[in-house]
Amino acid sequence: MDNGSGSQKEEITADRTASETTISRTDTLAHDQELGLSQKRWHTTDFGFIPIPKRLRYHPDQPPFHFGLLLNASFGFASTFVVANLYYCQPLLIQLSESFNVSYDEISKVPTLVQAGYAAGLLLISPLGDLVRRRQLILLIVLFSTTLSIPLAVTSSLTVFLAFSFLVGFVSVTPQVLLPLAADLAPAHKRASALSVVFAGLLFGVLIARVFAGIIAQFTSWRVVYYLAIGLQTVVLIGSWALLPDFPAKNQGTGMTYQRILWTMGKYAVTEPVLIQACLVNMGSSASFSAFWVTLTFLLGGDPYNYSTLVIGLFGLVGMFGVAMGPFVGKAIDALPAYYASLVGCIALIIFQVVQVVGNGISIAAVIIAVLGLDIFRQMLQTSLASNIFSIAPEARARLNAVYILSLFIGQVTGTSAGTYVFIHYGWRACALMTLGFAIWQIVILLLRGPGLDRSDSVRGKRWIGWNGTGLERKLNASDITEKEGKSESGNVRPEGVDTKINNDLEQGITATDSDSRRS
Repeated sequence: MDNGSGSQKEEITADRTASETTISRTDTLAHDQELGLSQKRWHTTDFGFIPIPKRLRYHPDQPPFHFGLLLNASFGFASTFVVANLYYCQPLLIQLSESFNVSYDEISKVPTLVQAGYAAGLLLISPLGDLVRRRQLILLIVLFSTTLSIPLAVTSSLTVFLAFSFLVGFVSVTPQVLLPLAADLAPAHKRASALSVVFAGLLFGVLIARVFAGIIAQFTSWRVVYYLAIGLQTVVLIGSWALLPDFPAKNQGTGMTYQRILWTMGKYAVTEPVLIQACLVNMGSSASFSAFWVTLTFLLGGDPYNYSTLVIGLFGLVGMFGVAMGPFVGKAIDALPAYYASLVGCIALIIFQVVQVVGNGISIAAVIIAVLGLDIFRQMLQTSLASNIFSIAPEARARLNAVYILSLFIGQVTGTSAGTYVFIHYGWRACALMTLGFAIWQIVILLLRGPGLDRSDSVRGKRWIGWNGTGLERKLNASDITEKEGKSESGNVRPEGVDTKINNDLEQGITATDSDSRRS
């Protein structure tokens, strides 16, 4: 009995010792992990030699950055005066043809090359937001777009002007890096509002570029327009250095490469029904919007209005007022599930398209109402669609956005060419009916796949067409939960995925220690 009792005590003592050893090893590993993280050298410079302001440096132990009004507005400002690079040339084509002594047909290559460069940048540069540090990426491409604009202002060679027009378009994709970054930084309950400011900046850029270029070229040389562009982009560059917070690259430690980034971007474009639906709707919306604005000049310059070029230009100011409503549109989207905000936008766009089909050419009031309504609800649709696709994969938002914006670009090209052709051959009314047809296309595509459909990891398991009867209830409940979680963040956020790897390393290390102790 004594021998048995003694051996039991020895076993108990050994078990306790093993247990204490396991706990000690686990605590030690966790401590070592935390010590390693605290001693890790986080970036203090951009490109190894430009100091990052201390308040903008990333460290996991510091409070998260506050995504407030100033930072959000700076995103919109940068979007406005970088995307404007694509549109400065459009009102200047006559002056450019005279300056370079070439035909209109020859000088028309300028806007084509700028847009072609922009499309290439969308495909090849903007997806890098999922691979590299975004502060450095933004600083680099803004620096390039600024310096590459210098030859446009000084050259006397059309060949040089054409080449640098393509290059400037190629690097003018800063807004497409800022959009997914805004989605990462903004609290969940304010995400649509943040996106709406960046989208408003994009539309402001389109309108302001044409207004500035037209006015400046009227009173002085077209070269002054490009000197202004250089100055404004320099302000964007300095502001980006002073305001953009630094974060580690997304998808670090996952083995992601540039080639894989491009491959997965193409994969998302054909396997994600939410993204494909958003792109098809966006193409119709963009085509309708572009066709309307391109042919509006012809409408207002002919019978029965016969307005001067100056008066026609003032309609751009009406459009700017509609764009300025963007933040209010974003708040409305935040209050609704994204799908239903898109549905409201589609219905409203059809209504305002009907107004311009019936009233344009009869009353100028109809034109003004159509301009305001189409601008406001175009933003609502564009922002709600973007908010929806960004929920597909937070770690791939730059790639998802690249595909989405590319669809917008395709819609713009389609709407511009089709609108011009239909107007010239069949008149304004036929063109208005065409834009109404594009609006009907949007809502048909949206209604084909309703909300509430369960997602699956396999392509075959995803539901591409149909509705779920409980979709609205589920969406509303999910929206309520997201809003509560978002409000608890109080605007202080880190981009999704930044701290995940740190936490996973700790958990995996502790789990591995437990497994080792059990085997021993």
